[in-house]
Amino acid sequence: MAWNEPGGNSNNQDPWGSGGGGRRGGGGDQKGPPDLDEAFRKLQDSLNGMFGGKKRGGGNFGGSGKRGGFGLVWVALVVLLAVWLFNAIYIVDEQEQAVVLRFGKYHETVGPGLNIYFPPIDRKFQENVTRERSYSKQGQMLTEDENIIEVPLTVQYKISNLQSFVLSVDQPEISLQHATDSAVRHVVGSTAMDQVLTEGREVMAGEVKERLQRFLDNYGTGIVVTQVNIQSAAAPREVQEAFDDVIRAREDEQREKNQAESYANGVIPEARGQAQRMLEEASGYRDAVISRATGEADRFSKLVAEYRKAPEVTRERLYLETMQEVMSNTSKVMVSGDGGQNLLYLPLDKMINSRGASTPAPAGVASGAAATQGTRLPPELDPREVRTRESR
Repeated sequence: MAWNEPGGNSNNQDPWGSGGGGRRGGGGDQKGPPDLDEAFRKLQDSLNGMFGGKKRGGGNFGGSGKRGGFGLVWVALVVLLAVWLFNAIYIVDEQEQAVVLRFGKYHETVGPGLNIYFPPIDRKFQENVTRERSYSKQGQMLTEDENIIEVPLTVQYKISNLQSFVLSVDQPEISLQHATDSAVRHVVGSTAMDQVLTEGREVMAGEVKERLQRFLDNYGTGIVVTQVNIQSAAAPREVQEAFDDVIRAREDEQREKNQAESYANGVIPEARGQAQRMLEEASGYRDAVISRATGEADRFSKLVAEYRKAPEVTRERLYLETMQEVMSNTSKVMVSGDGGQNLLYLPLDKMINSRGASTPAPAGVASGAAATQGTRLPPELDPREVRTRESR
């Protein structure tokens, strides 16, 4: 008969049991695999005991179900405590700060490290206070000269006071955007279009930053503006061609100005040089005239002293020097006799040219003799012949 047939002794015929028989789990040695059903049953009984149930197969667990209900409550409390601790313990990084509110009121500002707070009576706001943030904006604005332009800009900022950032203003970054709109429109509205489009952007950025920071400080946002960058402004698309024509005209104007300045830089120094040269020449002429006059005065003074010593000699000398100076500028020669009555004017230049001479002989003054060198006078004009005839 098979071991599992009805009416048989299943314990003695169990192929997994020992030869002597007995219940599984008894004192005999078990050489087969464990009973999975019994393992699952024990696990289920354990869970039922923890949650207030009864063991399967009879018997009471600890006496009553009330004791099991208390066990379930303690398990729930332990789980809730673990979840609370997991949420209450937090870490603040080196670049962060945390503001803790207790019953909705500011309690403390926490620095870097491991910290704990007590929700739900406490609330924390944790932010990075060293990271530099940015905000970009672009819009059409009206300039001082009533022109519409599009001005793109970027605002860089960071949190300077986390308590003010969290508690003073609701949505401080939205307040930053509104304050930026106000500051930019005020600055652009007081600036001409040429300055906005060309070299005035740096000055505008400084003014926008100063005005924006003043707005944020008045609001108490706890935000500090580090940089305001205004990109290249442009005209709206509808009037872009007209603006391009204006820009080209401005460039032509600047080029003409540069050419005029270059010409002026070339002419003005030259004129100044000529004026300086004329001043130097006039100064030299003045010094020469003064020196000459001073020398003539000194010479005259010395001449007066000599004249007082020998009047006749000095008078004759002055006469001869004067005649020599006067006659040296003429091309004729004067010849006189001993008596001083006969005066002859000799055109020596014409006489020399007629003889093929290259240059006239130097002129001079003679008394009773010829005043020429290298030229022989005719016998009838020779002073010596004239004197001989008079003596006869």
